[in-house]
Amino acid sequence: MLTKFESKSNRVKGLCFHPTRPWVLTSLHNGVIQLWDFRMGTLIDRFDEHDGPVRGVDFHKTQPLFVSGGDDYKIKVWDYKLRRCLFTLLGHLDYIRSVQFHHEYPWIASCSD
Repeated sequence: MLTKFESKSNRVKGLCFHPTRPWVLTSLHNGVIQLWDFRMGTLIDRFDEHDGPVRGVDFHKTQPLFVSGGDDYKIKVWDYKLRRCLFTLLGHLDYIRSVQFHHEYPWIASCSD
């Protein structure tokens, strides 16, 4: 099965599937994160607080959370039910390329240039 999702920014930098729901997060070059229902082919929500490209996203396995990291050197933890950023983590000195929740511990791993 091939499904195509279209948005105004065609420069997708990262994506992640939800562990149980038919959702996919996409992180875009324009700084927007989109939440899609891949079964229905519809955009559920969008999150726009990064300044610049967002290169990594990851869903939490059990909580209604996802994490994002981008070229603004920021890691953001989001609650998709509340539809907002809960907090921002600082510390990187360059573009963040990847972020991921640990599957067992309350950790977020990230890497940058």
